[in-house]
Amino acid sequence: MQKEDEKTVARGSNTYLFTSESVSEGHPDKVCDQISDAVLDAFLTNDVKMGVADDSQANSRVACETLTTTNKIVIAGEVRGSAPLTHRYGAHTVVNREYVAEIARQVVKDIGYDQDGFSWSGADVEVLLHAQSPDIARGVNAKKAKGNVGAQEGAGDQGLMFGFACTETEVYEKNSFMPAPIYFAHRILRDLKDARHKGDLADLLPDAKSQVTVLYENGRPVGCTKVVVSTQHAAETKKGKPYTSAMIKEMIRSYVAKSLPQGWMPKKDADFLVNPTGRFVVGGPDGDCGLTGRKIIVDTYGGYAPHGGGAFSGKDPTKVDRSAAYAARYLAKNVVAAGLAERCKIQVAYAIGVADPMSVYVDTEGTAKVDEAKLQKLLPQIYSLRPTDIRRSLSLNKPIYRRTASYGHFGRQPERDGGFSWERTDLVPELKRAFS
Repeated sequence: MQKEDEKTVARGSNTYLFTSESVSEGHPDKVCDQISDAVLDAFLTNDVKMGVADDSQANSRVACETLTTTNKIVIAGEVRGSAPLTHRYGAHTVVNREYVAEIARQVVKDIGYDQDGFSWSGADVEVLLHAQSPDIARGVNAKKAKGNVGAQEGAGDQGLMFGFACTETEVYEKNSFMPAPIYFAHRILRDLKDARHKGDLADLLPDAKSQVTVLYENGRPVGCTKVVVSTQHAAETKKGKPYTSAMIKEMIRSYVAKSLPQGWMPKKDADFLVNPTGRFVVGGPDGDCGLTGRKIIVDTYGGYAPHGGGAFSGKDPTKVDRSAAYAARYLAKNVVAAGLAERCKIQVAYAIGVADPMSVYVDTEGTAKVDEAKLQKLLPQIYSLRPTDIRRSLSLNKPIYRRTASYGHFGRQPERDGGFSWERTDLVPELKRAFS
């Protein structure tokens, strides 16, 4: 018979377990996400240099996908931009392939890949970017709307997006408002990454994964029953002794313990699993093919909240897969930060070429401290969910995306240059006034 703390029971009951995973910056799929977002940042940086206004309709358009495998990087997709990233050749837009290839190499170098099977200097980079479809552009390009609302872009595609926030991690990091399992799964790998780059864990290599199972009592996270870390490592020590999983476990144990709240480390040593296969030397794109957009649950809420299915990385902010998901998180976070609910889930849906959302849905999962129907009606009035308004209000036409492509797009702190602007809580005063 299972012990009480090992039972898997439904969320909402008094005691249950919930598990989320994260992957490091060196995971093959995350390498691709970072390359795609670095290409996007390069186009947006070029807009800034060219003096393209933040709210201009002449901003770059980017939909960039990346594939990585053994010493091979393939970058494909559709773009609109200006020199030196693109130039006109007759009636065609041609992408500066050498420029884009160097962006990819720099990302790989920054991550730390310089191995025989995957190296920043040795990998072959193939660039297959081309001009954006005019049929898509005509639907997305801004049109003068009725009334005095100005030029509005249509949504870059149809789809549904979710935002979520909860109070679980506030006691551990103010203004995070994230589910505990994904928050601590990210934190473990981020701390190991920092130690690797500093040279404190020099025998660890870039590829890694974590998985955290959190025990909830009365709806509150109270500890971890299982922690799994798989991390790539050198084949042997400086003295020539082959590494075992037990050696890696002892190497990282204190770092993992510090990443978790005091007392959260699993009580049994067998419940802290490190490199369960016994060896993790071949890793990264040399071990597994990577693709942009395959870690969408890691990017968001670790499965704790729904996902609409659209990936973020490599997409400029006219793509509502990205910008509307950021806006939904922004609204949900401000609702919770204002004390209107302990949890808030928001869904928004769009049709391609249409500015106004098809629907907006708000669910506080029974935690609302105000009238939920009034909240659902009020939010779109307080904050416009039209793509152009989202882009402008969150200042999304800035080179702020590569940093989002590892360790989560949410639960981060807003940055001075506009990074993670969707993590601001500047709607709190207005929301409080509306319900005072």
